[in-house]
Amino acid sequence: MSDDKPNISVVGAGLIGRAWAIVFARAGHPVSLYDANRNALRRSVGALETALSDLEAAGLLKELPATVGARIAPVYALKDAVASAAYVQENISENLAAKRTLFAELDRLAPANAILASSTSTIPAGQWSAELAGRARCLVAHPVNPPHLVPLVELSPAPWTSPDVVAGARALHESVGQVPIVVTKEIQGFILNRLQGALLAEAVRLFADGYASIDDIDKTVRDGLGLRWSFMGPFETIDLNAPGGVAVYCERYGDLYHEMAKTQTPRQWDEVLVRSIEAERRALLDKGELEERALWRDRRLMQLIAHKRKAAAQD
Repeated sequence: MSDDKPNISVVGAGLIGRAWAIVFARAGHPVSLYDANRNALRRSVGALETALSDLEAAGLLKELPATVGARIAPVYALKDAVASAAYVQENISENLAAKRTLFAELDRLAPANAILASSTSTIPAGQWSAELAGRARCLVAHPVNPPHLVPLVELSPAPWTSPDVVAGARALHESVGQVPIVVTKEIQGFILNRLQGALLAEAVRLFADGYASIDDIDKTVRDGLGLRWSFMGPFETIDLNAPGGVAVYCERYGDLYHEMAKTQTPRQWDEVLVRSIEAERRALLDKGELEERALWRDRRLMQLIAHKRKAAAQD
């Protein structure tokens, strides 16, 4: 694979930042990886090596891990990290003041034609880019954790973001194997977290009101809804669940869902409820095993991705 591709700057070398570095590097882009915490930046080297080795073992790398890893360069000064960037992906904490400060620096230091994107899960671009001279080149590019395994990216522009910037970001993410969608109006939580939030709110309500255990609610998604949702979305699901398609499904079940929705009042996540959820989860998985289980999750995702790619090639 040729390396004559635009430079990418990844700002923040935590879990999400490292995953973004892999996304771009495995597609042939040189990546500058920066973090204000030098120790975190140094630690990222070993974590990247492990992640790339796992991808190779799952058959998800077209090149050797060392070849991909060589494209990722730790950089210890922000100005150096973004000096030649065509695209910057920010990954700092969910703090509005911190993002405003950082993007002011990025707007000052990055080339005038560089796209400036944030991985934020909760803060619309309009809230941190409004005062920037280069606000037209700013947008949210919200990934799913971890983005090197789950390809969806939510592109959410501010009202003043240039359409060319949105198109450029979309083309870039498509070129590196991600699946970008465009949020056409700013909304807190974007699309994915609002959909996830709706399911999570009902899961918490069902548990809080004593309808099912934590484990049985998880099984309902894992061994029920999740199997369909791994390759279809909710609208395609209902389109295929009635002989005449989505119109027939809505005619048959629309009133039922409307009545159910009236009863789906979310519960406050107070201390007592959180302790109850925590107790059931810790009975299923000891706190000391969380990190190991997260690695298990990532490797299962790799297997699923490999299967979906094989199936897509056969469709």
